[in-house]
Amino acid sequence: MYASLRLLPVLTVAFVVAACQAIGPETIQRDRLDYTSAIGDSWKEQVLLNIVKLRYSDVPMFLDVSSVISSYTLQSQVEISARLFPKSAPSAFQNFGVTGLYTDRPTISYAPLTGEKFINNLLRPIPPQAIFAMIQAGTQADYILRVTVRAINDIYNYSGSRSRARHADPAFQRVIGAFRRIQQAGAMGMRIEKRRGVDVTLIFFRENAEEDVAKDIQLLSETLGIAPDKKEILLTFGSLHHSDGEIALLTRSMMEMLSELAVVVKVPEQHLAEGRARSIPESVARENPYPLVHIHSGSEPPTDANVSVRYRDYWFWIDDCDIESKRVFTFLRIFSSITKTGVVPQAPIITIPAN
Repeated sequence: MYASLRLLPVLTVAFVVAACQAIGPETIQRDRLDYTSAIGDSWKEQVLLNIVKLRYSDVPMFLDVSSVISSYTLQSQVEISARLFPKSAPSAFQNFGVTGLYTDRPTISYAPLTGEKFINNLLRPIPPQAIFAMIQAGTQADYILRVTVRAINDIYNYSGSRSRARHADPAFQRVIGAFRRIQQAGAMGMRIEKRRGVDVTLIFFRENAEEDVAKDIQLLSETLGIAPDKKEILLTFGSLHHSDGEIALLTRSMMEMLSELAVVVKVPEQHLAEGRARSIPESVARENPYPLVHIHSGSEPPTDANVSVRYRDYWFWIDDCDIESKRVFTFLRIFSSITKTGVVPQAPIITIPAN
């Protein structure tokens, strides 16, 4: 028995040391991934909910997670007393005990998008330079131009939103298709230089390109009104170009992109009949070269959804097997960061002190 008591301090210390090892470095892998997944999933749900709200002409609301602080504390106390002499009085019994306290105090800060933040993040058009930078990074030119651009040199894209509903100009699809093929051939580039203290973006096409690529470059020149002898083309914001050496992009804002996506939300027929949401004009719906996203609805929760939300007693979701719809949310996240101008976008900070 006394041998067992002599081992008790060793076992107790080993227990406390083992518990302490779970606090600190080993928590980083678990917490970093858990918080990242939770923040990412909640962002997707918030965006989907606001798209659905816009379909119902409801007020969208955005809340950013500005910081996450998770603090861990582990306190332990060991008390041991033993009888030093085996022949001591029978009443001299031993006392021992182990106490511990584990505390996890996560603090999450939220910042609503209001005022200047709301204008910068949702209402400011995406810079044309950012769009072509993404094209240079490998994003499909026709895809990103269809999502983010309202017009290129006065050639207009399709719009399904009620305020701007219109068919696409016949030349728009030809233009973005030519950009895509030139991109695939690696025959397009861009660079930024300072002119009079201002950064300007210049686009150029490869000289002596293959015959098929040269035809696409010629198509762009003729359709967009660019002089064929221009070796560098100025990229600007706007619907109209002011010279034969300029490409003007009238880009969309985040709010406009969300409104375009809201058009394709499948609203329950009952809600349409009750006037809770408006029907999309058939002529405009048929012309839609999208849909970039498929948002389903139903009275029962989905079984295999990438993201889902509940609104007005119905479920709205994106199927997990719908790659194209999931890709839209990826780009929305990127565009959301791009529209934050003036300072480098601040991602949520995760701080996990261990005491």
